[in-house]
Amino acid sequence: MPFYHKLGEIPPKRHTIFRKPNGDLYYEQLFGTIGFDGMATNMYHEHRPTQVKEVKGSYKVAPKIAIANNIKSYRFHGFKVKPEKDYLDSRKAVLTNSDCTIILAAPTTSQDAYFYKNADEDELIFIHEGSGKLRTHLGNLDFKYGDYLLIPRGTIYKMDFDTSENRLFIVASRRPIYTPKRYRNWFGQLLEHAPFCERDIRRPEELETYNEKGDFLMKVKKQDEIFDMVYATHPFDVVGYDGYNYPYAFSIHDFEPITGRVHQPPPVHQTFETDAFVVCSFVPRLYDYHPQAIPAPYNHSNIDSDEVLYYVDGDFMSRNDIDKGHISLHPAGIPHGPHPGAVERSIGKVKTDELAVMVDTFKPLQVTEEAMQIADDDYHKSWLE
Repeated sequence: MPFYHKLGEIPPKRHTIFRKPNGDLYYEQLFGTIGFDGMATNMYHEHRPTQVKEVKGSYKVAPKIAIANNIKSYRFHGFKVKPEKDYLDSRKAVLTNSDCTIILAAPTTSQDAYFYKNADEDELIFIHEGSGKLRTHLGNLDFKYGDYLLIPRGTIYKMDFDTSENRLFIVASRRPIYTPKRYRNWFGQLLEHAPFCERDIRRPEELETYNEKGDFLMKVKKQDEIFDMVYATHPFDVVGYDGYNYPYAFSIHDFEPITGRVHQPPPVHQTFETDAFVVCSFVPRLYDYHPQAIPAPYNHSNIDSDEVLYYVDGDFMSRNDIDKGHISLHPAGIPHGPHPGAVERSIGKVKTDELAVMVDTFKPLQVTEEAMQIADDDYHKSWLE
């Protein structure tokens, strides 16, 4: 996060004595990234956060690759992923490379039996259907349709859902996820031309603190394995923290589109970035206002990146036969553009109501076995006249 946040009780100075009402010490922990050079938070615990009773075992969760070197454009029917009760079991990797994995999930129950920590990846969770509360050791965030939840690696969390009908689009990133640097000044403040500002970012404001001992199961993802670890104290025992490294929420509905007289390129939709991929938000917006403008996007080749578009809602004017939950994959180096008839249909239109999330990766994406179960194998022919 590019700005400071404080929650709960903390001492006046870092690394100094901080006592409980009974005189015992609280236990400080630095929660930091990129060694001691990245964003960090200082937390204060009721108990030592290091007390592991048992490592019960592990199981593999590496994506199973169906196509390692893909050249075809694909469409995947995301809503064909079957709902499952358990949150982690429901997560199905569909596209992956060494920098990130794109996941679909349809969990039907809240995550009650365990805590979860991804030790390797930031997780960006887009809420397509459902609502509830993200509970973390750094505070809680309510979520609903259209929210992005940015969960930094190492965050201990649970997902509590209000109903059994939930659809999630997840990007698990081995690179830190930030707000785009071209939207920020040299102090880190979001600039006037940015499509969102700090007011739109929801920080944790509710801190759950439990002073409990016992057996607490935490599932930890590390190097494509899930380890079952039993901790001796409740993971949510933080009494306060301050810093820059914490989960937050941002609604796609708060993204303010950038428009122009002629068609604007995809970077104007950028919402998040890493040094390995970007995430963009396509939202309802006015079309180009040049009298000869063609609102539909022009044909283009992503020579350096694979393009993934997750269709959320509305009317997708550049595509034929596209519905919510569909995912299109356009591999690097292969030209793509509007479907036949889309350019002609767009002329004279004044606005679009589409809602979509785009992920552009700089390394090629591998297609998983889970993806091929929901794939339209003839999509690459859909531009034929």
